[in-house]
Amino acid sequence: MIKPIKNLPNEKKMQSKPKIIFFDIDDTLYIKVQNRIPDSTITALQQLKAQGIVIAIATGRGLGVFPPTVYQLINTVGIDLLVTINGQYVRYQGETLVHYPLKNEQIEQVTDYLVHEKIAYAYMTAEKIFALSESFALKNALNSLRIPYTLVEPNNFDKSLPIYQILAFYDDNSTVQLHLPDSLKTVLWHLSGVDILDKNGSKARGIEYALKKLGLSFTDAWAFGDGLNDIEMLQSVGFGVAMGNAHPDLKVVADFVCPAITDDGIYQGLKNLGVI
Repeated sequence: MIKPIKNLPNEKKMQSKPKIIFFDIDDTLYIKVQNRIPDSTITALQQLKAQGIVIAIATGRGLGVFPPTVYQLINTVGIDLLVTINGQYVRYQGETLVHYPLKNEQIEQVTDYLVHEKIAYAYMTAEKIFALSESFALKNALNSLRIPYTLVEPNNFDKSLPIYQILAFYDDNSTVQLHLPDSLKTVLWHLSGVDILDKNGSKARGIEYALKKLGLSFTDAWAFGDGLNDIEMLQSVGFGVAMGNAHPDLKVVADFVCPAITDDGIYQGLKNLGVI
């Protein structure tokens, strides 16, 4: 059920401070158009860490395509838990905690369909994005986020590599309807691109597994996000915060909306919520 937006924090859900907080990367932690992380965000995370609150990342990106500034943040603050590829690959303290690769049948069905429809596509592995075909739409979408990719001929792709998502690219997704197997779903992340993943896949699924391993539950967790791929995450955790610059559909399911990332949103949000 969709939760109404809250102008003020839900006091009942805030009876105690979080034990862990998950943060999206693009336009939550990281201002992608400026290629930087606000200084106030770093300060906020350090203050959380000093209180013993676990800091985690939950992103649609794979490990190999994190912005360098985010890796610097991970090292500076000390972030051990990384929920990547929309929850399909989770790493804790440098080791794989759980992963959910696509089935070969799903990969073959989607690939055949995209090739037939002449839609550029790429495979996302744990560490890299491999473009099996290239187009202006693909370059536009990936370059807008400074996401590197490797162009490879389909026959030369190493099929032993687990594939966690397939990315599809076209000029304007508002005019395209992908006809995919019922076992798959799409998540929009750019005007020219969507993620194709298992219908059960989400950041929430990866987070749930990680929380259990840490002896925690959803009620112990908060999350900050801005995009459509953050909806399940904000709905699942004990308290969900949407950035002021978030997609309107995410703000609808949030428990609280903080200022935009360019207005020191994370710092101001945590301060207003009494966490720092």
